[in-house]
Amino acid sequence: MSSWCSGVSFAIVLLGLFFRFPYFIQDVQYVLAKLKVRRCLLKYMQTNFTILERFLEAARTQPDKPFIHFKDETFTYRDADALSNKAARVFLQSGLVKQGDTVAMLVGNEPMFVWLWLGLVKIGCSAAFLNYNIRSKSLLHCFSCSGANTLVAAAELQDAVEEVLPSLLEQQVSVYILADGCKAAGVESFREKMSQASSEPLSRDLRSHLTLQSPAAYIYTSGTTGLPKAAVITHARLWVMCWIQLLTGVNSRDVIYVSLPLYHSAGFMGVTGAIERGITVALRSKFSASQFWDDCRKYNATVIQYIGETMRYLCNTPKVRRHKVRLAIGNGIRADVWRDFISRFGNVEIRELYGATEGNFALLNYSGKIGAIGRDTFLNKRFFPHAVIKYNVERGEPVRDSSGFCIEADKGEPGLLVSEISVRAPFSGYVRDLQQTERKKLHNVFKRGDVYFNTGDLMRIDEDHFIYFQDRVGDTFRWKGENVATTEVADVISLAGCVKEATVYGVKVPGQEGRAGMAAVTLRDGLKFDSVDVFKHVENFLPAYARPRFMRIQSSLDVTGTFKHLKVKLVEEGFNPNLITDPVYFLDEKEKNYIPLMMDIFNGVNLGEIKI
Repeated sequence: MSSWCSGVSFAIVLLGLFFRFPYFIQDVQYVLAKLKVRRCLLKYMQTNFTILERFLEAARTQPDKPFIHFKDETFTYRDADALSNKAARVFLQSGLVKQGDTVAMLVGNEPMFVWLWLGLVKIGCSAAFLNYNIRSKSLLHCFSCSGANTLVAAAELQDAVEEVLPSLLEQQVSVYILADGCKAAGVESFREKMSQASSEPLSRDLRSHLTLQSPAAYIYTSGTTGLPKAAVITHARLWVMCWIQLLTGVNSRDVIYVSLPLYHSAGFMGVTGAIERGITVALRSKFSASQFWDDCRKYNATVIQYIGETMRYLCNTPKVRRHKVRLAIGNGIRADVWRDFISRFGNVEIRELYGATEGNFALLNYSGKIGAIGRDTFLNKRFFPHAVIKYNVERGEPVRDSSGFCIEADKGEPGLLVSEISVRAPFSGYVRDLQQTERKKLHNVFKRGDVYFNTGDLMRIDEDHFIYFQDRVGDTFRWKGENVATTEVADVISLAGCVKEATVYGVKVPGQEGRAGMAAVTLRDGLKFDSVDVFKHVENFLPAYARPRFMRIQSSLDVTGTFKHLKVKLVEEGFNPNLITDPVYFLDEKEKNYIPLMMDIFNGVNLGEIKI
């Protein structure tokens, strides 16, 4: 009887703990999974086992399994091995690429992107993934950052190459085009050479110098706040990126649909993660909301990748339930879009994650809490040291105590996410840019001599220990003594009836402290800007200091290849009607309306005659 009572008491205690800490088991499982991955990485470091070796394993053990579906073509693991061998031999036979060199790739989403990268790693080289949307000076800047002396470009990007060709040839750069032939002087056909190359395996000695600390690729930051920087992705870092699929529950039977750019870490991670899992990739040249679900059905996709904007675009398409997608992996989805997506497309498990291309730390929402990016737990902080610290937005720096150390933010208070840089969590920085690399480091954070990676992102931790993304540090501005999070304001404005999309930023106003809020918006098809309704909307949902003082109506918003809004030009133009051809409206609190910004209002604001 006593043993029975003891058992009941123990069960009651367990039940009580479960209700008090409902996520405890998930928290422990997640940290244990990450520790297992860390042990695996340490093992691989001892033998220099790269993701290429994992690919070659798959090519031997499952040669006939489809590796990439692209349009109406299917390439098996055997095909990919043979084609990457041919690509590697072109580089070798040219005599211009040697062990340890970097080759710049200006290539879109197509299987050749994968063959080129695999081929380069097979001969001990690395690749710099150039954004195929950039042109002219930006293209030359990114090429120069990489230190490459060879450029391979897609046939459809020949015009972009010819625009900078004189500068490239002056630097004695070898230029190849992925076309069957090329008439431009100084440019050779890569496909022609590849068709004649042998597909026989290459000697492992060609890459014997590689370690997991060697660069596997250079991936560029999006350039939303300036020129892109080339982040060093070592083979060790690449393994960590690959294991995202493992941690989110991707299994060997899955087919992953990749429509994000391969030059970006998200898209590249989709392919390399598939190699780690030994699964099939359904690759699309460019994201298309209208073709998305047709593709998923065509290729029997079970896993999709996303970024927040692509999910929002999908939610503007008709409801679809006939598909096999069970899992969505990505980052940046708003809470309202998350709910809408599930309502429209069924019970798809969404795994929201947080990480930076160049970062040394990541978060994963493994509990399914809508809107969160992860959890703040003792175990995760113990084995993967990180913190959300108090941050002075106005001064652009962390708040420090009398001893000079940083202070952790309170629950519910936005703060800067930082993660400790160590041997187990290295920060490789940006290639050939020591100044920018150093700017991402914070010294003496919690003790003398420690160094932390500055993510540049503001986070908030709630009372239940869920972590929420607030804003980019550079995007948050101060107005009327308050911090304004542009992401939150943009999310609210996007819910106004006539608004399709919004981006928010701060603009300087003469005689005013801080920056006034301004929103650039696009309108829903067939609708006009309903100034009264938008005013009511921001009045109802935003505090006075967060309401945009200016509203700019655009036909479209400039975005990066991964749909991040470009704000640099918008900030430079401010609210000056002499620089802007778009309609601009001014928040008039007396009229309870957004009224057209005429020159007399502009001058009145600048002279301080009109209060804002």
